[in-house]
Amino acid sequence: MSLQQELHDILASGIEALCVDLSTHQKNQLVEYVLLMDKWNKAYNLTSVRCPKQMMVKHILDSLAIMPYLPQHNIIDVGTGPGLPGMPLAIAFPDKQFTLLDSLGKRVRFMTQCVHTLKLENVTPLQSRVEAHTPEKAYEIVLSRAFASLKDMLHWCQHLVDSEGQFLALKGQFPQDEIEEVSDYYQVIKTENLTVPNLVGERHLVWIKKA
Repeated sequence: MSLQQELHDILASGIEALCVDLSTHQKNQLVEYVLLMDKWNKAYNLTSVRCPKQMMVKHILDSLAIMPYLPQHNIIDVGTGPGLPGMPLAIAFPDKQFTLLDSLGKRVRFMTQCVHTLKLENVTPLQSRVEAHTPEKAYEIVLSRAFASLKDMLHWCQHLVDSEGQFLALKGQFPQDEIEEVSDYYQVIKTENLTVPNLVGERHLVWIKKA
């Protein structure tokens, strides 16, 4: 069995477990994204995950697990690295707009190549430090995965949303200590325990808004 077919099989069983519906075209895009990441990773060290099959689980399925919780349409993914979770979510939601922000040029070049190769019209890769990015209009949601503590994320990203905007952080173990550090200017709306197919370890989502 080819690597490509193995990736398709992992993806198919994963999205079935997540109760996610994707078209054949979207599945092909996600597999191609993993293959591109694997190719670039050998030269540019984009992620510590070396095995493409592990990338499908730890990066793609982990990102897609957020799908039921993302009704917003104008989204920024801060500290996105090679485009996680923003790129898989953009493939899954072609009607939503994603800005994928990272400070490292090699990661942004990779994402730009992905946008071109996968013909994604709803993704804007952006090289900037988050505190230096001034959007023309506020985002509806700031998304982060493996970016910073909740306290630091809120401090650096507060200017990216208006009073109606939200922050959504994907964490591993339940971040009780981080939640207790959140200032009174913000309110933790809710948390959700996620189950990611084939992934060992805890995953939690934390929603925050300005108080």
